[in-house]
Amino acid sequence: MVNPVRALSQQEQLNFLLTNRVPRRALTRFMAWFSKIENPLITAVSIFVWRLFADDLDLSEAKKTRFKSLHDCFIRELKDGARRIDRDASVVISPCDAIIGACGRIEGTTVYQAKGYPYELGDLIPDRHLQDKYRDGIYVTLRLKSSMYHRFHAPVDCSVKHVNYISGDTWNVNPVALKRIEKLYCKNERAVMQLHTDNEEENITLVPVAAILVASMRFNCLHTDLDLKYAGPNRIDCDAAYRKGDELGYFQHGSTIILFATDRYALRPGVTGGQGIRMGQPLLCLR
Repeated sequence: MVNPVRALSQQEQLNFLLTNRVPRRALTRFMAWFSKIENPLITAVSIFVWRLFADDLDLSEAKKTRFKSLHDCFIRELKDGARRIDRDASVVISPCDAIIGACGRIEGTTVYQAKGYPYELGDLIPDRHLQDKYRDGIYVTLRLKSSMYHRFHAPVDCSVKHVNYISGDTWNVNPVALKRIEKLYCKNERAVMQLHTDNEEENITLVPVAAILVASMRFNCLHTDLDLKYAGPNRIDCDAAYRKGDELGYFQHGSTIILFATDRYALRPGVTGGQGIRMGQPLLCLR
């Protein structure tokens, strides 16, 4: 049976208007407050309404079955062993459950958010060293739907020395918006997280991009959320080490992670735009 609410929301023009031509920041602040209300009735009704728009919401893998709030459900952990981690040292795994978007070789320093919609590395990552490092490298865009598991993990064994927070807007990052808003990722709230490996030539950088509703990111190596209320320094130093598959943090709502790697890597055979991938599955491999 066709879900009429979901069918209506899938009409592109209406979807774009309802999720973008609204007071995005005000709506995002409201949702950040509302989602944390701990009331059994409000939580149950909120999850029911959520299912109307995301009928693929699957909570069977969640570590717990009862949630204190809608936010508690958004950031749910998975049962132990729910994701298999590929331990091959030559493989970069997907840091999250996602739908793969635009991906492939970086053309000099030009990247694509969608076909015909390029942006420059320098517009997304304000760090000349990283712009040079990933020149002619490779990228993969990973879109987390609102119904998906929202936590992200280390794609390689690595250490993190700092996170660079970049304040911005809260456009929706779904395919409808990506085809209408140029350089969308470069406009939104985002963070740049360089993952240092033993071999500096094989470093990976993640750029989590926030979006409308709960535009907030939590990094386990930091002591504060990065959201619309954050007023601290852009560069936040830390000192953390992770094994492949360890949790790095989570989105407070679905959004996007863009992964960058040097030209030493290639997409794993079979990895292509439009397909689903789970955290822990192979994404890149050494050439």
